[in-house]
Amino acid sequence: MSWQAYVDDHLLCEIEGNSLSAAAIIGHDGSVWAQSDTFPQLKPEEVAGILSDFEEPGTLAPTGLFLGGTKYMVIQGEPGAVIRGKKGAGGVTVKKTNLALIIGIYNEPMTPGQCNMIVERLGDYLIEQGM
Repeated sequence: MSWQAYVDDHLLCEIEGNSLSAAAIIGHDGSVWAQSDTFPQLKPEEVAGILSDFEEPGTLAPTGLFLGGTKYMVIQGEPGAVIRGKKGAGGVTVKKTNLALIIGIYNEPMTPGQCNMIVERLGDYLIEQGM
């Protein structure tokens, strides 16, 4: 399966009639493996900040999580595994795998829990596959 198929078929799937507004799979080096048309252009320092928070959980909390220049308030996550952010009626979930970052962005009516389920399920599968 191509990386784009993982984005199109798994991350952008419908759950209870809702789907993510944007999604991507980004390598730890910042390279885009696959993304939806609506995913923002990430800056290298944004990817570096996300990876830094996975290495030292809590580093993004004071400044926020930035994706394509949009700031998300960092909320509870799983140290070293998942970062979650909120902005207004939407938010973001970032799951770290061995080789990549799985990123899902949502807006209402999708719920944070639905976003978490979609992103983390694919991330867990890729980790099981050694990726």
